[in-house]
Amino acid sequence: MDAVEQINTFQEFFEKEYKAKLLSSVQKGDKFLNISFSDLSKFSPELASELLERPEEVIKAAEMSMDSFDLPIKLSNFRIRFKDLPDSQRVLIKDIRSVHIGNLLLVEGIVRQKSDVRPQVTSAKFECPSCGNIISVLQLESLFKEPSRCGCGRKGKFKLVDKELVDAQRIVLEEVPESLEGGAQPKRMACFLKEDLVSPLSDRKTNPGNKIVVNGIAKEIPLTNPAGTKLTRFDLIIEANYVEPIEETFHEIKINKKEEKKIEKLSEDPKLFTKMVGSIAPSIFGYDKIKEALLLQLMAGVRKTRDDGVITRGDIHILLVGDPGSGKSQLLKRTNIVAPKGRYISGKGVSGAGLTATVVKDEFLRGWALEAGALVLASDGIACIDEMDKMSKEDTSAMHEALEQQTISISKANVQATLVARTTVLAAANPKLGRFDSYGILAEQIALPPALINRFDLIFPVKDLPNKKRDAKLATHILELHRNPKEITAPIETEMVRKYIAYAKQKVNPVLTDAALEEIKEYYVKMRSQGISEDGGIKAIPISARQLEALVRLAEASARTRLSKKVTKKDAQRSISLIHYCLQQVGMDVETGEFDIDRISTGVSATQRNKIVTIKEIIIELENKVGKIIPIEEVVNIAKEKKIEEADVDEAIEKLKRGGDLFEPRRGFISRI
Repeated sequence: MDAVEQINTFQEFFEKEYKAKLLSSVQKGDKFLNISFSDLSKFSPELASELLERPEEVIKAAEMSMDSFDLPIKLSNFRIRFKDLPDSQRVLIKDIRSVHIGNLLLVEGIVRQKSDVRPQVTSAKFECPSCGNIISVLQLESLFKEPSRCGCGRKGKFKLVDKELVDAQRIVLEEVPESLEGGAQPKRMACFLKEDLVSPLSDRKTNPGNKIVVNGIAKEIPLTNPAGTKLTRFDLIIEANYVEPIEETFHEIKINKKEEKKIEKLSEDPKLFTKMVGSIAPSIFGYDKIKEALLLQLMAGVRKTRDDGVITRGDIHILLVGDPGSGKSQLLKRTNIVAPKGRYISGKGVSGAGLTATVVKDEFLRGWALEAGALVLASDGIACIDEMDKMSKEDTSAMHEALEQQTISISKANVQATLVARTTVLAAANPKLGRFDSYGILAEQIALPPALINRFDLIFPVKDLPNKKRDAKLATHILELHRNPKEITAPIETEMVRKYIAYAKQKVNPVLTDAALEEIKEYYVKMRSQGISEDGGIKAIPISARQLEALVRLAEASARTRLSKKVTKKDAQRSISLIHYCLQQVGMDVETGEFDIDRISTGVSATQRNKIVTIKEIIIELENKVGKIIPIEEVVNIAKEKKIEEADVDEAIEKLKRGGDLFEPRRGFISRI
C-alpha cells in the first residue's frame, strides 16, 4: 500500500466507524482519538498488518487523513492512538532486541522513575539576515539542529524566529515480578511520552508504582563518548503511542450500568455480610472474626479533612500475631489478590528505605532523585507486610509516620520531600518465642515496639491450640482442597467482590446517626470508667482515644458494606464487638482481670507501673535512713509489708536499672543515680 492509498483507506474507516467518536472528542477539546486495533483489522487487514510493521508511516497517514474532515476547528497536531494490540506484539522488556526496532510493540511493566514534564522543540524557523528567507528545520534528533546554508549562499549565523514546542516526559518501566525467572534481576526500559500522554489527567496513570501497558515504537538512540563522537553501540527507547493502566485503585475501577444493577441487587440481600465474609478467603478454614475485620479493612472508613487542616485517616490497619502454620500468610496473599494495587512484602527482605523512599543518583537529570518504596507505591491500595517481627528496629520505625499521618517525609542529600502514602497496612508477625505461651501474657509476647503496635486498629492473636472437633473439620477441609483444588467456591466471585468494594468506596460516604454515636460513646465512657478506683485514683487506662477513632472507622466500613449512607446502631455494635474481642485477647491485665490499654501502647501495664512507683518511694525512704548504699533485702522486706512479691521487686529493680535510675555498686546493694 502506498501513502495515498493508506490515507484514503483511513478516511473511509473514520467516516464509517469513528465519525461520532471523533466529533465528540473534538467538542471536548481533545487533540487525540483512541482507536481499537481489532476494529481496524476487521475493516482492512492489510492496513492493520502494515501498521505493525511500519508504524511510523501508517500513523502519519492516519493523522494526515484527518485533514479531509470538515470540522469546526482545524485539526493541527491531532494524534491517533492505537489500543488493544494483538498478543503477537506483546514483548517482555528483557526480550526486546534489535529486530524489534521500528516495530509497534506492546510492553507491560511497573513505573519506577518518572522525569518532570518539559517542553521539547519539534520544529524551528530561521530567518536569513542576508535575504530575509525563512527556513524551517524539523528537529527529529536529540541535538538542536540549525540550517547549514540558505538559497542565497549564506552559511551560518541564522536568526531563530519561531519554534514549536510539545510537552515531553521520560519514564522508566521495570519488568513485572510475575515474568521474572529464578535469579534474574528485573530489566528496565525507558519510554518517551509526548503531548496528550503527559496531560495532567494522563499524568496520574504513569505515577511511580503503577502497573501500565505501553503501546509504542521501539527506537534506537545514538550514544556519544565524552569527546562528542558517536559510538557503535546504541541505546533503546520506546516512543509511546498509547498508555493504559492495568492496576487501578478502588477509586479508578470502571463499573458499567449492568454491574451497577447487580451490585445494588446484591446489597439488598439479607445475608450479604455473611456471604461477603465467606468470599474473602474461602479456602482458609475458620477465622470468621479475622475475615470480618479484613472485609471492613478493604471497605475502609471515611477520610475527613477538617477546616483547621487536620486530616483523620479512614484506613484501618490490622496486625495478625500468631503461631507458625496458622494460615496468616495465606490470609495476606489472598487479601493482596482481592485488593487492587496490593503490595506483598516480607520481613528480612525489607529495609526502611525500601518501605518508605530512598534518594538515588539520577543519571538523566544529573542530580538526586526520589525512588518510592513499597508503602508509597501502594498508596490508595493495601500493603501486606509478612514476618514483621523479623524486620530490624530501625526499619519498623520508618513506618510510624506512614501508619498514622499517612505521609512519608524525607530529608536526604538536597532532597526535602513529603510523599503521600494513603496505604492500608495488613501485617503479620510471630510471637517472641516462635509460639504463644498459653499461660503467659499475650502483650508481652509480641516482639514489636509498643508505639508501632498502638497504631494498629485491630490486633488479632492467631493461636493454634489442639481441639479434637475443630482439628477433624480442618483436616477434612485441607485434604478435600488437595483432592479437588476447584471444589471450594466462594459465595460471591472475586471479581464481583472487588467491583462491589470499589462501588462502595466510590459512591458511599456514610455519616454517623445519633443512635450509633450514642452507642459508641456509651461503650467508650463505660470502658474508661473502669479505670477509676473508688478513691478517685487511676488504676488502669482501659481504652484510649485512638480506639475511639478505630470504633468510628470500623462502624463506617460496616455501613459501606450495605451501601448505606448512614451508620446505624447495628454497625456501631459490630465495630464494638470487634474492638472488644481484640482488647480481650491482647489488652487484658491478668493480675486484675481488667482491660488495660497500656499493655499494648507502652508495654508496661498500670499495675506494673504502680509497683515500680511504690518501689521507687521505698528506695527514697530508705536512702534517708541508711544512706546512699541500700541493701536489696531491706527493700524486699518493706515491699512485703505492702503486699508486693519478691519476684515483682526484682523485676522492678531490673527495669529501673535498665532505665538508668539505679545502679549496683556491689552485689546485693543498690544506689540511686
